[in-house]
Amino acid sequence: KRIFFFIITNIAILLVLSIFLSLLGFTGILQSNGIDLDYDSLMLFSLVFGMGGSFISLYMSKWMAKSLAGVKVIQSPKNQFESWYVQIVESQSQKLGIKTPEIGIFNSPSPNAFATGSSKNNSLVALSTGLIESMNKNEIEAVIGHEMSHVANGDMVTLSLIQGIINAFVIFFSRVIGHFVDRVILKNDRGYGIGYFFTVIFAQVILGILASTIVCWFSRRREFRADFGGAQLTSKEAMISSLRTLEKMSAAKLPDQMLAFGISNQGNSQTLRKLFSTHPPIRDRILALENTNFSENLNQQQV
Repeated sequence: KRIFFFIITNIAILLVLSIFLSLLGFTGILQSNGIDLDYDSLMLFSLVFGMGGSFISLYMSKWMAKSLAGVKVIQSPKNQFESWYVQIVESQSQKLGIKTPEIGIFNSPSPNAFATGSSKNNSLVALSTGLIESMNKNEIEAVIGHEMSHVANGDMVTLSLIQGIINAFVIFFSRVIGHFVDRVILKNDRGYGIGYFFTVIFAQVILGILASTIVCWFSRRREFRADFGGAQLTSKEAMISSLRTLEKMSAAKLPDQMLAFGISNQGNSQTLRKLFSTHPPIRDRILALENTNFSENLNQQQV
C-alpha cells in the first residue's frame, strides 16, 4: 500500500509540474541550435521541479501521513485518554498562539510521534499507540509539546524550503555536468546521447547524497529547539524523562516522508553516519536540556 501511494504521488507531482512548465512555454534546456545549453531554461526547469516537488509534498503531507502512517484523526474523543490528549493539544495551541492542529493516533507497538502540515495553522500532530502505552501523562505531554514546538516554529515549511533549494541546485548542476561530458568528453555535437543521461543520473545521485547532509544538519538543530520548546510548555524534567524512555526503546519506523518529523530516530554518534542522520543522538539531546538554564530567553541559547 505504501509503495503504491508513493508511486502514485510521485507520478501525480511529475505530471502537475510538467503541465505547469508547458504552460510557461518551456521547450527544453538546449538553445535553438540544439547544441548549446540554455542556462535560463535550465534554471527554470530546476526551480520548478526542485521547489515545486518539495512544496507539493508539503501541501500533501497531512494526506500522506494519514495514508502512509495510518493516522486516525480524533473527530470526537471516545475515551478518557483521547479527551485528555485533545485538551492538552488545545491548551498548548493557545499558549503558542496557533490554530489547534488535527489530532491523531497511529497504530505501532514502538513509541514515536510526529507533526506535519503545510503551515502553522494547517497541521497534524500524531502519537503512536506504543508511545501512549509506554509513557506516563507527564512524558506524553512533553512529547506533544515537542511536536507542537515544531509546528509553532514553522519547521515543516522551513525544511521544505531548504529541501527545495537543495533539489534545484542538484538538478541544475547534474545537468551541467551531463552536458559537459556529452559535449566535451564524448564529442556529441547535437541532441543528447546515452552518455548524457547516465552522467546526469550518476551526478544527481552523488550530489543528492552530499546535499542531503545540509538538510540533515538543519533537521538535527531543529530537534534541539523542539526539545527546549517541549520543556518550556511542560517542564525540563518531563522532557528529559520522555527522552530517556525513548532512549531505552526502539522507535516506531515511520514512512520515509515522515521520518524527519518523528520525535525519535535514535540518531547516530559515528561521525560519518551522523552527517546523514535527521536526529541527534538522544543522549546529546538530554545533555543539552540538562545544561540549559530555562530562566533565560530561549532565543539566546546556543545549541
